[in-house]
Amino acid sequence: MSFILFKYAVTAGFIVLASEIAKRSDKFGALILALPLMTILTLFWLSAENQSEEKIANHAYYTFWYVIPTLPLFLLFPILLRSFGFSLAMVLFTIGTVLSFVICSMIFRKFGIDLY
Repeated sequence: MSFILFKYAVTAGFIVLASEIAKRSDKFGALILALPLMTILTLFWLSAENQSEEKIANHAYYTFWYVIPTLPLFLLFPILLRSFGFSLAMVLFTIGTVLSFVICSMIFRKFGIDLY
C-alpha cells in the first residue's frame, strides 16, 4: 500500500511541477508538458512492479498510436478558446478528440493496427 501512495505522490508531483513551470513560461511549460512524462512514469512503474517486457513494450507501442489522434486538437484548441471561452472549448476539444480517435482507429485498422 505504501508503494501505491509513493507512486501517487511522485506522479502528482510531476504534474504539479509541470503546471507550475507552465504558469511561468508558456514555451518552457509547453516543452515540459510535451515530453511524455506520464508514459515515462508508467513505463518506469510497470518495470518497478516486475511486469513483463512484452507488457511494457505493448504499452509504449499503443501509446504512440493513441497520441496521433490528439495532435490536431492541440492546434484547434487556441481557436476554440478564443471563440468560445475555456469551458466550451474544453468540451469541444474533448468531443473532437474522441471523434478524431474513432476516425483514426478506423483508418489504422485498415493497416492492421487495432486500437480497440
